[in-house]
Amino acid sequence: MKLYKKRDVAIISAAATKCGEHWDKGLKDLAWEAGVKAVEEAGISGKDIEYLVVGNMSGGMFVGQEHIGALVADFLGLNPIPSLRVEGACASGGIAFFQGYMAVASGLYDIVAVGGVEKMTDVEQEHATTALSGAMDFEWEAYFGATFPGIYALMARRYMHEYGLKKETLAKVAVKNHYHGSMNFLAHFRNRISLDEALYAPMVADPLGKYDCCPISDGAALVILAPLEIARKYTDTPIIVKSSAMASDTLSLLKRRDICTLDATVHAAEKAFRLAHIERSQVNLIEVHDCFTIAEILAIEDLGFAKKGEGWKMCDEGQTYVGGNLPVNTDGGLKASGHPVGATGVKQIVEIVKQLRGEVERGRQVNNAEVGLAHNVGGSGATAVVTILARG
Repeated sequence: MKLYKKRDVAIISAAATKCGEHWDKGLKDLAWEAGVKAVEEAGISGKDIEYLVVGNMSGGMFVGQEHIGALVADFLGLNPIPSLRVEGACASGGIAFFQGYMAVASGLYDIVAVGGVEKMTDVEQEHATTALSGAMDFEWEAYFGATFPGIYALMARRYMHEYGLKKETLAKVAVKNHYHGSMNFLAHFRNRISLDEALYAPMVADPLGKYDCCPISDGAALVILAPLEIARKYTDTPIIVKSSAMASDTLSLLKRRDICTLDATVHAAEKAFRLAHIERSQVNLIEVHDCFTIAEILAIEDLGFAKKGEGWKMCDEGQTYVGGNLPVNTDGGLKASGHPVGATGVKQIVEIVKQLRGEVERGRQVNNAEVGLAHNVGGSGATAVVTILARG
């Protein structure tokens, strides 16, 4: 591993819009809403921001808009600062954060805004499915009819065969995330569901039913980063970025070493914990990329919180609820909180920040939370970003 000097980085403000179907708001409106909230919270003006990074997966296919970095900078009144749009499928927001973190840690900039935005509901579902298919190997998977529910269903079926997972446990993951989401004012779905509702919902791709799949959502999120040495000028509760790490794997499922393991997550997690000098036992809550219920189980294992083939037991036993041994997706996750793909990675960071500050709604606040982890995945696992945050 290369050794290098870096500055300690802190998050000085974090904000997100409500996720859902925003028929009255466009992409620019959503970005503006999250951006203004974050700037006001930090008590700064747009003139203080030196660099903007925006995660967005497919503005072109969803709303016909490319050149997102310049668009958001313009609409937020940040010109003439450098602005950049990054894309890594559903990990676009996580990658944006990774880039913004490096910009501050390197000493290149002091005040950096990291955002994510996606407007997905203005097109028909078939069109959205086509846009999302670009996150997999289009030539060898999507072209022959594969969809993301189908890809994750293959993972789920193999995992069931290898490790004895039952569909009831997948249903329990959905029930838990809807329970957490019901207390989150910004969640796409705030309805609690029963085990039977999840278990006997209409099938999407066997064994995944309706409640095993995350929704198509609109939304935006934005955080502002600064060197830790000056962070207390802007907030009494800076959140320290202990580490942020990124890794990759094959785009297609066919070439994976093991379709029950996301190697990109494994490698990103190993590096994130090594750089943070933190043990897994010190982590109080995690936000994982549960685009499908099986993905939450895989993430718990790939991040190193359970042995391969045993992560489902934590979900089955209720350990992943707030109040359990390892609260997972306290905002409802992608499943209930929503999945505006370009914003999701930043939205996860916002949730961890609010938890570490003790600012979330009653009933889903993790008591005395000191350390949190965010895990964002692109496609079926070709990209993963793991970020570890701690209370300052």
